[in-house]
Amino acid sequence: MPTWTLNSEFKIDSAHFIEGYDGKCGRMHGHTYKVRISAKSHTLNPSAYLKTADMVCDFQELKWAAKDVSKGGLDHGNLNELIPVCTTAERVAEYIHRETKNRIPDGIELVVTVWETETNWVEYTDKDV
Repeated sequence: MPTWTLNSEFKIDSAHFIEGYDGKCGRMHGHTYKVRISAKSHTLNPSAYLKTADMVCDFQELKWAAKDVSKGGLDHGNLNELIPVCTTAERVAEYIHRETKNRIPDGIELVVTVWETETNWVEYTDKDV
């Protein structure tokens, strides 16, 4: 079966604090998050920008979170005001995954990786691995 895996990386500069955290992460601070999204599909699809079925999905659909907060993304925003869950790296990855799934065609498997620092990252998928 043919398989395509589309990969996109981008950075988000955002502030947050972890509510209830007993330590410095409980105070407002910022990160330059690096995000990688891998989108795997066995079929090609059309998009809002290309009407023929010739792509897994559009890169723009994967990179929505990289947009400035004023344009619906997460860049230069306060994650505590933007995400309705605790702002741990795990929950940020889960949130980006869920919101991205809502923007792309059905049947695409996503893996979202979020680096909070160069040496600390989390990978999230909704598949049993």
